[in-house]
Amino acid sequence: MDKRADILRFGVDGWHARFEDAFTDENVARIADALGLVWADEHPAATVYVGYDTRHGAGDHARLVAGVLSSFGLDARVSDCACPTPAVSWTCARDERAVGAVVLTASELSCEYGGVIVRGADGGPVSREFLDRVEQAISLSPTSERGAFEEVDLMGAYLDDLGSWVDRGAIEARRPKIVVDAMYGSGTGHLARLLSELGCEVVEIHVEPRDDFGGIHPDPRDPWADSCEQAVVAHGADMGLLLDGDADRASVVDERGELLPARVLVPMLLGNLVMSHGAHGRVVTTLTCSACIAREAERLGCVTTPVSVGFARIYRETLESDVVMGVEEYGGVCVPSHLRERDGLLVCLLAVEMLARSGKSVSVMASELEAIVGTMCYARRDVRLDPAASQAFRNVLPGLNPGELAGRAPVEVSHADGLRLQFEDDSWVLVRPSRTSSVVRVYAEAPTAALRDALLGEACELVRRGL
Repeated sequence: MDKRADILRFGVDGWHARFEDAFTDENVARIADALGLVWADEHPAATVYVGYDTRHGAGDHARLVAGVLSSFGLDARVSDCACPTPAVSWTCARDERAVGAVVLTASELSCEYGGVIVRGADGGPVSREFLDRVEQAISLSPTSERGAFEEVDLMGAYLDDLGSWVDRGAIEARRPKIVVDAMYGSGTGHLARLLSELGCEVVEIHVEPRDDFGGIHPDPRDPWADSCEQAVVAHGADMGLLLDGDADRASVVDERGELLPARVLVPMLLGNLVMSHGAHGRVVTTLTCSACIAREAERLGCVTTPVSVGFARIYRETLESDVVMGVEEYGGVCVPSHLRERDGLLVCLLAVEMLARSGKSVSVMASELEAIVGTMCYARRDVRLDPAASQAFRNVLPGLNPGELAGRAPVEVSHADGLRLQFEDDSWVLVRPSRTSSVVRVYAEAPTAALRDALLGEACELVRRGL
């Protein structure tokens, strides 16, 4: 977003800003005003759902948005409680009268940030073209009119549907002990209640309302996952489940208190979908996803379709009916037969079902998977450049074609999303400039940490030299 408060710019699917800076009632109203203008012009009297997370003032901002949307003749329906983004998307997707949804959330960002994200009629992301139209409609002075809106339950039917996805009998028979950590976010209470109803013994942490999120970022990665990892060991739990701030991403902790990397968790979930649910089709991954996912997909008879980074690219593939799963590099998972968006609660339920049906521990299942698909070491580094150097690197990037890196010759070079070098043993490195800042992101994966670090180091140096 432009730092001037009078100019608001959308990111990939919405707008984020710091509370102390531009995230004000006026700017939220300006965005709602523009959304109402565009939606009402294209779909008069359509329904729009509004949800919100647990951040400071999120509920008040949601009701502000609903009132503004309603003033344009739209049927605005706001959640009666803080709720996960997937619940809003799921409800919108199943209402033929709905044109879209708005969620007041900053997802995994720290408590200093607020956000407004926008979803389309099918619960998925809206197009860049739509966001551009909304940006152009943002007025310096939003309407002061407010219409009536309805507060509705967005959780009941959604949770019932989630519960129907898993084998209740297997879960009730095993009665696993689960630590749930919604990280003070919008999944608080909802996932724990559903798991309890399914027969799990649940220990929920980080449940009290905290404007400061207890000093953590609601991002289900280390070091923010430390409390969940410790709680699993302290309570002798079978598994820990983490949700990010708006519950569209999830992570799993094994019984030893170790966080499963996406390269392990995602193939395990895919195996459960294929073997237990009879799913079959393409697996869509970003170019930054682990090779372990493609290996397991092939073993299961699924075709992998790699796409450029960004969930919008995965979403476009899900418009075809043959996609069984969409995956981002950090574990955001979409199961299109449920929702064309990421849903952390569904990931958690599938993980619990997998545990219950296997009769094994999470660590044993992970070890068995790694014995089949192998072990890879994955990492990312960011190279920060000044704006001029960043633009200079962008200019030379399309012509970069190194004959070797870390003493190894690539078997494939691609410029589909920056510069990606593929090597014979499934090692790879990707150099990708950020679309929103003067940062170049460098990803690498290899069978050993030493080789991974060598690839990362030389790729970062390539960026700094700009050669």
